[in-house]
Amino acid sequence: MYQYHELKNGIRLVHRQQRGDVAHLGVIVHAGSRDEKPDQQGLAHFIEHLIFKGTQKRSNYQVLSRLENVGADLNAFTTKEDTSIYASVQSRYYQRAADLLSDIVFHSIFPDKEIEKEKAVVMDEISSYKDNPAEWIHDEFDEVVFKDHPLGKNILGTKEKLKRYTRKDILTFRDANYIPSRVVITSVANFPLSKAITVAEKFFSDVPVDFSPMKRQPFSGYSPTTVTRKYSRHQAHVVIGNTACDAHDQQRYAMALLNNILGGPAMNSRLNIALRERNGIAYNLESNYQPFSDTGLFSIYCGTDENLMPRAIELIHKELYKFRNVSLTTIGLHTAQRQLKGQLAISLESHQNEMLAMGKNMLVYGKIDPVEEIYRKIDSISSVNLLEMANEVFDPSRLSTLIFNNQKPTI
Repeated sequence: MYQYHELKNGIRLVHRQQRGDVAHLGVIVHAGSRDEKPDQQGLAHFIEHLIFKGTQKRSNYQVLSRLENVGADLNAFTTKEDTSIYASVQSRYYQRAADLLSDIVFHSIFPDKEIEKEKAVVMDEISSYKDNPAEWIHDEFDEVVFKDHPLGKNILGTKEKLKRYTRKDILTFRDANYIPSRVVITSVANFPLSKAITVAEKFFSDVPVDFSPMKRQPFSGYSPTTVTRKYSRHQAHVVIGNTACDAHDQQRYAMALLNNILGGPAMNSRLNIALRERNGIAYNLESNYQPFSDTGLFSIYCGTDENLMPRAIELIHKELYKFRNVSLTTIGLHTAQRQLKGQLAISLESHQNEMLAMGKNMLVYGKIDPVEEIYRKIDSISSVNLLEMANEVFDPSRLSTLIFNNQKPTI
């Protein structure tokens, strides 16, 4: 059962009491790379790095050692729409984790010396991504689909812009976005809500009230594009995709089920059977569906030998054609629904994953559906729903394609 509380300053708390000696605590901020202005690209991610570099009362070393010395897991990551800072600790150190998380999120001082050192770290991170085409092509595909919109910009930013950022730039973005009305504390631990409230009020109630409205640029005007870029590696890589349901669209469950059947993690996904098992073409193969607040992105990724890429693309389109023209049988639909529910159940066995998902759902929906309700929504999907969704999202005239290979670049 999920329980809720709101501090007087507007920070929301969601808690689930769960047996076990390990507690999970996170601070999820409704600010990601799409909230950056053109002259701020990469700042959301850069700040996620810098909050560990010292606060008003702790040095860099003290921040890093405070939880690590008791065997805890302290981490953070940035997405297009939010930033998560979280810790997993033995329950006895829950209060220590809350103290540190509140300190680094709201009281980091961003020393100039640390800013310059961390620029080098992030620039190396950018280089490492570019050395991994299977990762980099997804970021480049975002730009193909969303173009100049903030959703199309790389979360890491660019080396050129990163070099120019000052402490003032960092504080400007942090102060505008790390505000109580856009923050959720998410907690999974073996004690009642009352204790979680006491701890949250002790360490987070001093943050000043701020209910400034969020002003995100909506996305519109999608235009399918096909691009080939020269990338000198043994393998060729391709991403094919389209915009899809946003996070508030009731059809998003049908889109998630459709994606899972096509290229989800199961070895019997349609793409895995068609390309790997039957034809021995590709080892790296998957499809993904990512809903955002006002749009969504569906994509298929494949990496294979350059000579085999035309055949791989042909087989991908053949599978998409089947989804657009052939309804799932009753048995096939029930099997797919059972598979997705099973995968969801397994994912929730990780209480850290559950804690992070709780925060995301609070930011987007203001509540968390119990897993039984999600199961019900999955079971309510019909073959007609999937056929209609396939014809909308898999329409070949609406698909964009990005290819990395050794051939001459085209647009």
